[in-house]
Amino acid sequence: MLIRHARRLRIGGLLVGSAAAVLAGVVGCTSVTGGEPSANSRDAPAFRTSMSVSASESAASSSARESERQASLTTQAMHDTCETLSTSSADAIDAVNAYVSAFNQATPDIATTEGPAVDALNKSADAVAGSITDAIPDELKAAFKDWVDGAHATARAITGHAGPAEFNQTIQSLNDTRSNALSLCDATY
Repeated sequence: MLIRHARRLRIGGLLVGSAAAVLAGVVGCTSVTGGEPSANSRDAPAFRTSMSVSASESAASSSARESERQASLTTQAMHDTCETLSTSSADAIDAVNAYVSAFNQATPDIATTEGPAVDALNKSADAVAGSITDAIPDELKAAFKDWVDGAHATARAITGHAGPAEFNQTIQSLNDTRSNALSLCDATY
């Protein structure tokens, strides 16, 4: 019985406290302030000018941040493809050099160097082609595509057993496209 009585007192206290809080809120919100319900025509032009300047500065700031973001994305895309070209082309050139060395020495194991050279060239070409994005500037994009085409052409020259003159011309072209692309890459850092 004592527990019920204490419980009723708590509930009653909560009800009285809630009612007092609502009443305080209503009484507090009924005060009337003086003033006129019209715009202050003297300050309105300055306010409009301030709002216009603020909106203009906000737009300019937003545009600058977006430009910085786009530049960052472009730089990152260029560096990613440059790194892909640098590492994969080095592996391809090493494999081609092993093939050329075996060819020049007329070793019986030339066939064991042909496959790895062709695979490394195609792997590099595919990796570079796969990393080219629209964010990359056209000049650099063209240099990357030249490498891709040159690597595939060199792979075809190896598998087609091109003669020495044709093969040397293909290799020279491949070296030139690699040098050009890496030179353009160096300029991005």
